[in-house]
Amino acid sequence: MSSLDHADLELIAALSSDPRATVVALAEKLGLSRNTVQARMARLDQAGVFQSFERSISSAALGFPLQAYISIGLDQTQLPRIVEELRRVPEIVQVHGVSGQVDMLTLVACRDARHLFDVDARILAIPGVERSETRLVMNESIPYRVSGLMELARRESR
Repeated sequence: MSSLDHADLELIAALSSDPRATVVALAEKLGLSRNTVQARMARLDQAGVFQSFERSISSAALGFPLQAYISIGLDQTQLPRIVEELRRVPEIVQVHGVSGQVDMLTLVACRDARHLFDVDARILAIPGVERSETRLVMNESIPYRVSGLMELARRESR
């Protein structure tokens, strides 16, 4: 999607502040017709604007209170296969390809230190993974957010 207009940004902001809002409630709040809101939401979804409709659930509530970032160095020629192998590790909740000294940064959730050790060993056992380095998450100072970006985009679209 090349650009979002003001109405798109207002719709995204409204959804961000109330993810459970119905199409009718969004239409009323934004002063748009229900059909317009539905059509815009479908277009935004098709364009990949909405990353996930999966609810954000605490890993600690599921019994996995320990989080860590595992940096992975790997053989770049095997990247697609390694990514598929990493997908099969249920404790991995997120993976990013990064530049610099390491190639990938994974966020994992584990029950305890022993479980983390085992997850790291499973990652290291993947052919093509050359090294790893683990950092414990001590706290989440600023959770994932795009509200500041949305406000900036809304201001710039006026």
